[in-house]
Amino acid sequence: MSQDLNTLIDKLVCENLKTLVPYESARRLFAAADNDAGEQVPVWLNANESPYANEFDVDSAYFNRYPDCQPSAVINQYAEYAGVNNKQLLVSRGADEGIELLIRAFCTPGQDNILICPPTYGMYAISAETCNVGILKAPLNTDFSLDLDLVKTFKDKVNLVFICSPNNPTGTSVDKDQIEQVLTHFAGSALVVVDEAYIEFDADNTWSTQLANYPNLVVLRTLSKAFALAGLRCGFAIANEPIIHTLLKVIAPYPMPEPVAQIAAQALNKNGLATMQNQVAAIQQEKQKLKQILSTLGDIQLVGDDKANFILFRTEQKQALMDYLVSNKMFIRDQSKQLNLGNCLRITVGSPAQNQQLLGLITRFYQQLGNQS
Repeated sequence: MSQDLNTLIDKLVCENLKTLVPYESARRLFAAADNDAGEQVPVWLNANESPYANEFDVDSAYFNRYPDCQPSAVINQYAEYAGVNNKQLLVSRGADEGIELLIRAFCTPGQDNILICPPTYGMYAISAETCNVGILKAPLNTDFSLDLDLVKTFKDKVNLVFICSPNNPTGTSVDKDQIEQVLTHFAGSALVVVDEAYIEFDADNTWSTQLANYPNLVVLRTLSKAFALAGLRCGFAIANEPIIHTLLKVIAPYPMPEPVAQIAAQALNKNGLATMQNQVAAIQQEKQKLKQILSTLGDIQLVGDDKANFILFRTEQKQALMDYLVSNKMFIRDQSKQLNLGNCLRITVGSPAQNQQLLGLITRFYQQLGNQS
């Protein structure tokens, strides 16, 4: 039966999906770790999640009803937080759905293209491949700035330009002048999507308040990082009203479950915002401590910048260090397959205790390495 089913799937599956490799999310890479950990508790520092888990109240009174497509309590509060009006905002199942909605709404399968600037977040390309949309690339310069001359050559060749700022996995912010040039250059030919998933760690560089100046601007946001709600799957697209209206044509009828809407609304009220800001400040402090100590260990070389909640570094011992950490149930992210990131690993900033445990393991690894040589 299995062979017959595989034959049927191969016959029916979309051609563009036959060679597609699914996105290697942090959970997929170490899916079994929760089950075989034994007495050793896994430490997850590989998905840029917050180390905090905050308490929320949920009212089940409306669980028997379909939820609002765009719940006003969430929309209105986030619009105020982002400095936009509520017609310039769409809530989605994480910023990942926002990426897919933009591609589905503004790119014709088998005909149109998007532009990405690697090394960058992998879901832009995965979503495009899934939708049978072409992917053109303008690699970042060696300092991880945009290669503006190259980017500009793609005018009239792409419908969407994705810019991640702060960028994952390099932790760098794209210079405002560079983004402004891209927005101006592609005016009338493409939407420029600035992914601000980590903007709370670099708040002065947001583009959310620039919609009136740039009609082709789209900003993506999320509650997954600074708001410590990765498990909630709640993101936002910020854009001028005609763009939002178009995205509403392709979004699912009920994208936000009622419990998610309730928790998101609480996270966005006055107390929730204060909690988020305090936790971001604590993570920023821990990040500086981590950077200071990491730079003194072994052959570690810090790479990129620190405008997000993670640290990227390079070591010739990349694989051995990674294996050692995994064997001790300490999970970080291997970024060495990304363009210009050979031998690079990425660490999410965890709690003080988690960071100390990580540093202890890395210190021990290099001590053992020294004893062997």
